[in-house]
Amino acid sequence: MTVVVAEKWESRQTIEGPDAQVDLVYIVCGTADDLEASAALLSASPATYNGLVRQYRRLERIAEDAWEGTVHYGRREPVQTGDVTWEFDTTGGTQKLTQSLATIGAYAPPGQTAPNFQGAIGVTHDSVEGVDITVPVFSFSLRATLADNLVTPAYRATIFGLTGRVNNAPFWGFAAGEVLFLGATGTKKNAEDWEITYRFSASPNMTNIPVGPITVASKKGWEYLWVRYADDVDGTAKRAVKRPLAAYVEQVYPYGDFSLLGI
Repeated sequence: MTVVVAEKWESRQTIEGPDAQVDLVYIVCGTADDLEASAALLSASPATYNGLVRQYRRLERIAEDAWEGTVHYGRREPVQTGDVTWEFDTTGGTQKLTQSLATIGAYAPPGQTAPNFQGAIGVTHDSVEGVDITVPVFSFSLRATLADNLVTPAYRATIFGLTGRVNNAPFWGFAAGEVLFLGATGTKKNAEDWEITYRFSASPNMTNIPVGPITVASKKGWEYLWVRYADDVDGTAKRAVKRPLAAYVEQVYPYGDFSLLGI
């Protein structure tokens, strides 16, 4: 059966002024399926009316295969297909460090000298315990409105495949290696566009990182730096100490092409 949508004669009762709004009222006939009726109502009603924007619609069943549909318009900028909205959070993340940037003071009892651990933190007899600190992490999300025909099974598989990867090229102002893709959530209502929220975290690339007597030339944002310590003797303090023997930068996330997200 063909679905027919016709506007009622008492439709278009308008409120003027700063809170201007209007309801367009329709009769939808020819279907007992509410989703089909809602899609037909969306297709028949204009996206804007007299400068007002379509905001929501509601259906009321009035017969076995007939519905009364109301489409509400108000003063709100429409979200256009392809629009992207930013949200961000700079509260940072936590990381355990075993090596300080600098030792500001070292104190010992009178007549003794504090051992020099060359920046190692929390040194015990057999380990280096380190300390948890807050490090720069820029968490942000991008909310995009995409046309239904773009969000194919292949595109959804692409989003899945890029989750847990780091950008292999500059992305939204960040250098390669600085952005980790945390995944995305998507919503689609009836025949409308998809609204997809993509979530990321950014951590800065670094160069010339001091690790005691060692200088680490570079470390990308989501690479992992760790230090191997060795037993040594501080000749001045005449004490056994642990000091940095070597520093290692490890890749722990694979890289991905974020341009495939299309945002």
